[in-house]
Order: sequence, then structure tokens, then C-alpha cells
Amino acid sequence: MTGTATAVDEVVDYDEALRRYDPVLGLEVHVELNTATKMFCGCATAFGADPNTQVCPVCLGLPGALPVVNERAVESAIRIGLALNCQIAQWCRFARKNYFYPDMPKNFQTSQYDEPIAFEGHLDVELEDGEVFRVLIERAHMEEDTGKSLHIGGATGRIHGADHSLVDYNRAGIPLIEIVTKPVTGVGERAPEVARAYVAALRELLRALQVSDVRMEQGSLRCDANVSLRARAVDGQAQDDVPLGTRTETKNVNSLRSVERAVRFEISRQAAVLDAGRPVVQETRHWHEDTGVTTSGRVKSDAEDYRYFPEPDLVPVAPSRETVAQLRATLPEPPGLRRKRLQGDWGYSDLEMRDVVNAGAVELIEETVDAGATPAAARKWWTGELARRANAEGRSVEDFGVTPSHIAELDGLVRSGRLNDSMARQVLDGVMGGEGTPTEVADARGLTLVQDEGALEAAVDKVIAANPDVAEKVRGGKVQAAGALIGQVMKEMRGQADAGKARQLILDRLGAA
Repeated sequence: MTGTATAVDEVVDYDEALRRYDPVLGLEVHVELNTATKMFCGCATAFGADPNTQVCPVCLGLPGALPVVNERAVESAIRIGLALNCQIAQWCRFARKNYFYPDMPKNFQTSQYDEPIAFEGHLDVELEDGEVFRVLIERAHMEEDTGKSLHIGGATGRIHGADHSLVDYNRAGIPLIEIVTKPVTGVGERAPEVARAYVAALRELLRALQVSDVRMEQGSLRCDANVSLRARAVDGQAQDDVPLGTRTETKNVNSLRSVERAVRFEISRQAAVLDAGRPVVQETRHWHEDTGVTTSGRVKSDAEDYRYFPEPDLVPVAPSRETVAQLRATLPEPPGLRRKRLQGDWGYSDLEMRDVVNAGAVELIEETVDAGATPAAARKWWTGELARRANAEGRSVEDFGVTPSHIAELDGLVRSGRLNDSMARQVLDGVMGGEGTPTEVADARGLTLVQDEGALEAAVDKVIAANPDVAEKVRGGKVQAAGALIGQVMKEMRGQADAGKARQLILDRLGAA
């Protein structure tokens, strides 16, 4: 049964699967370029427009419409290839990839096959423990995106069980770069982690190049994760001599977490299939974020099934060596070197910097520090409070409408003594709710620390008198017990006291300073 979980989808324990099988990965990442117009026509590419309002005879595949290559897209493809340490073709051409699907209006996709624009590269990725793994790039080629099918009436949003389907062709023809790795071997139990780290590093590189907004939740960066298992080598046999297993391709995985989970699930699922004496089917599979499983899609086609042939309506692309050299000169500082430089400037530990990178917050923190915040405060807000809320709501931190200048202003209010951390979180709530800038929110809500020393002293004296047992512990040297008294002082002053001043005053009063 297609698209539903069956007995074939049983899994074995992940660690048990790794004792008997060696995983091999192949990662195909599709990147939508941020050009103003489509790959072969002048239609706009803005995300979120009303369905079928950004189309023309060319991207709808109407008879007689002739394509013209987007020069900026070709330049972006070359810059991506150079950043991935690829060779750039001196001559290449487009091909027709023939297949039928409702969201493909021409019944073929204009892509590249045996002559990609970039080939033979690599990307070094850093894992969470600092180990660096080199992923070899087979090719990066240009193509156009398809439209988007919407299946209406079903419970899952997929075609199975739907009442009817609609197609939006706005996305058809948007420039894509597909980046394909060579088989990734030798990763063992770290295969899911390597897959996630690779996509994360690639996303960071593409963001630095400013060729795409790389928003996975909107589909501008999508990963197809190929997984296969081969038997472990026996004594005296090199692992590379063991034949590769049959691969599956989990399509359009749209978050870093999902890439890792999908690879992990497929390893456990394929191990169960092989343990049962059944062959792994070469097929595409769908990832289900809610259940954490993949389900069967369709039997995977091989290249010959697409009947590739050169696109007769487009001239070859032949970038001069001078053009390639000029584009190479526009490449930004490599993300890895930039991270090391920023880490030194900000004084972060290796662990703190990895947290920042994993949260995708390097640029946000850099802009926040440039706007006047301390590096410590910028990291606290972006990788702490905002990241926590984003994870809880399944959103990106950029979706909250909070800007680096907002965080810098908020940090300034805290450092000036107007707000404490509790008040700052309330202000952040207001900013996220559209109430204005941090200062405007603080003014409107009447949030400011009480500066009246007499009022603070009175509150401290009252709390000490009401909690003699706790006060006695502090007098006896258990300074940590002062936390309970500080909490009572904050409650007494409705959260508008400076906790640091309250602590020092309590210790002074009890002779424990």
C-alpha cells in the first residue's frame, strides 16, 4: 500500500542496525535562487503571491514560447560552484528531463544532465564535537523548479485520500541549483549527524553568498536524502570493496532536524527489511514530521528513464575564464574562517560558538553586536529566549519580527539599569506582539526598576523579618539561601527591583557580605 505505514515499515534498534550494516549517504540539495525573475522568462519570483499570478507562456510551456537564460542565475551558479571548490565548465548546456506530473506544465524539466556548470568539489563540515568531515561534491547544476500541487480534502495533505487537487504554477520556472554529493561513506553511526551538519554548512555558505534566502520552511532549500546499507566487511576485506546496497530517496526534507531524523529512521527501517530477507526497493519516500517515519512514494526512476536529450531552444553556456575570475573575486570570507574570527572578537568558547552556529544565529548576533549590544547579551537573547520560543512553536527566529536593533536596544535598557531580565522578557513579548520598539513597549507598560533606595531597603527588612529561618541560614554562611529572600523581595516590589542590589543589601543586613 503506497503512502501508509505497513508491516514492511518495521524498524530495528539503531545501534543494532549499525552492528551489521554500514550506511552510505547521498545528499541532493535543491536551492532556489533569489533572482528577481525566473530561469527562462521575465516572471516575478516573489514568495506568497496569489496562485497562478506570476506565470507567462514560457513558464506555462505554451506552444511557440521560447526560453531565454537568466544571466544572474548563471552567475549565481558559478559562484556557488567556486565556493564549493568545484571546477567550472568552460562549455555546458541544458537538457530536457522528460516525465509527466501535473505540476510540470511542459511535461519535461529544463535541467542539466551530463554537462553540469560545476563539478568535482568538496565541502568541509564540522560536527558538534569539533570533528571535521569532508563531503565530496559530484556536481552542481542549473535547472528550473516545478509548480506546486495542493491536494484538498484529505487528512495528510497528500494525494491519497484527497477529494481533488489544485496546481499553482507560480513556482514553475524559478531558478534552481541542485547540489549532488558523491556517495558519503565511512561515517558509520554518525551518518545522521553528518547529513544534518552538511546541510547546515551548505545553508550557511549559500546565505553568505547571498544567492538564496535558504528558508527551508518555505521550500527555498530542500534536501533529498539518499540512504543505503551494505554489509559490514568481514575479516581481511576492505569496506570499500563491499558492494553498495539499494538506495531509497526521502524527498523534500525541509528542516535540519528532519534531515537527521529521516536518515536515522531509514537506516533502522532498511536494516529490518534486510534482516527479514527482503530486498530494499529503490523508491522515493515521504517524510512525516509528526510521526517521525518515512512511507513509500513511487518506484525511483534511473537516468535513462527520463530520456534526457539536449535542449534545442537554448544555446550552450560558455563562461569565459575572465568572467569566472571576476566572480571568484566576489566570494565572501569562507564561513569557517569567519566563524573563527568572530568567535575571537566575541570571546565565545568553542561550545558557545557551536550553539550559535547550530541555531543559525551567526549573522543575527553579528548585526546585533554592530548595533551596540554586548556579545554576551546578543547570544543570550538569540540562542536562549528567542530560540527557545522558536523551537516550541516550530518557527524560525526571524518570524517573530524581532530585529538585531531591537535586541541591542533591549540590552541597552538592561545595562542602563532601567530593566531587569524579567522586565526585559515582558518587553520582548510586547515587541513580538507588534507594540513597538523596546523603549516604546517599556514606556507603555510602565516598566522600570524602582530607583528609590528607601523603598528597596524597606522591602528587604520586611522580607528578612518574615523569614527568620532563612535569614539565620544566610547568617550562618549559607549564602545560596539568599536566593529565596531575593525572590520574596522581587515579589514584594512587583518585579521592579534590581535583583543584584537586593542581593547585596540582604547580605549586608545579615552580615554575610
